[in-house]
Amino acid sequence: MENLLNNCYSHQRDELPFKSDVSDPRTEFQRDFDRIIFSSAFRRLQNKTQVFPLPGSVFVHNRLTHSLEVASVGRSLGSLVGYVIENKYKKELSKESINFYKYNLYNVIASACLCHDIGNPAFGHSGEDAIASFFKKNEPQLKLNFTNEEWSDLINFEGNANAIRVLTQHQKDKSNGGLKLTYSTLSAIAKYPCESSGKNPKILHRKKFGFFQSEKHTFESIALNTQMVKEESNPLIYKRHPFVWLVEAADDICYNIIDFEDAHRLGIIENTKCIDLLKYLIECIGIDDHNKINTQLGKIKDKNEKVAYLRAKSINALTLKAKSIFEDKIELFFTGKINASIFDLIKNDCDALIQIKNFSVEHIYNNRHVVEIENAGYNVMYELLSHFIPPILRQENQRTESEKKAVKLLPLTFNYENESDYTKVLGVLDYISGMTDNYATDLYKRIKGIEIGMKF
Repeated sequence: MENLLNNCYSHQRDELPFKSDVSDPRTEFQRDFDRIIFSSAFRRLQNKTQVFPLPGSVFVHNRLTHSLEVASVGRSLGSLVGYVIENKYKKELSKESINFYKYNLYNVIASACLCHDIGNPAFGHSGEDAIASFFKKNEPQLKLNFTNEEWSDLINFEGNANAIRVLTQHQKDKSNGGLKLTYSTLSAIAKYPCESSGKNPKILHRKKFGFFQSEKHTFESIALNTQMVKEESNPLIYKRHPFVWLVEAADDICYNIIDFEDAHRLGIIENTKCIDLLKYLIECIGIDDHNKINTQLGKIKDKNEKVAYLRAKSINALTLKAKSIFEDKIELFFTGKINASIFDLIKNDCDALIQIKNFSVEHIYNNRHVVEIENAGYNVMYELLSHFIPPILRQENQRTESEKKAVKLLPLTFNYENESDYTKVLGVLDYISGMTDNYATDLYKRIKGIEIGMKF
């Protein structure tokens, strides 16, 4: 444990030699947070669907508000766990490590939480499905253009892998190295630290994959600098970094509870049932004083505020429980010898969470409006790929006039005309996956002739 505790974090930034800026009072990890907040990729999350169609008169969460809330919970978890590590392992920690766990772990976890969804395309999972399906359905025409590893990336397109690309990519005509985040923050978002050919749905850290072939070398640098445990070399697979478990827990806590609150605001779940389930959840966790909670609830008259109060109490209880589980099993998390998320470990002993999850699957994630937007999003993304991918893969002198015009619509930043077919396709995917829901829908309408006319 001593070696892992002292060497699992790094000030090093992607492909930049570490040089402390003494004129800046912020730590390197605080600067990560600021860089993410001010990035255009983060800002675009405000117009990407979380679960429900983006709001009309009733406000519900989008990817940006979700990410900010996950970062808040992650900061609390990082602070709690940092205190535990600093006190429990004080004799094993270097002076620098004591300072890191006491004052900076929470910055790393908060930063990673902030950008954990930054690679998700428009329309969420249906956007991912559309990208993967496009390549699967067009395999006879396209596969010969790629190596087996490259093709595996495309038919298994994954927002988690795309996040590493968004954050580290040397994008054409832009500054090298993406956001130049520390390796600590980058390692903390790698839920699935393997290449696409290493996927295995039965193993938690290989359920999906975490980096494309284009970022394989970068990911190896991240792993090396943060002491990630290599599981296999071919395909390349690592054990999860210990910080990932905290980022994942913060995300799980937020979306399970907040999706539930959104469903209440939209009238999908009745007020009394929502209140009863959240109260039952708090009782299951067994941390809060239930008499005080009931007294406070009695003082609140607005039904939405009652739910908001219980949502806050539920998130607090789950955060404290997550900290306790990480503390109890800390050596297993650091050595990668566990195959269950923190949230699942909580759920195993909490019937209320199982009830909330079952209700969410039946009534929220399969709600007609949610399914409609998923269907629409899938079709929009699929058609955009159909418009750009075949032309960009065809030799310039073999393109039809319409294909030439399609390529002209591709911004120069994303047009890798003289590169490999894999790089060309990734350029198109960078463009399309980076779109907001509204932009993708508007472009779809214009190229399909549903809307015609100049638009600036």
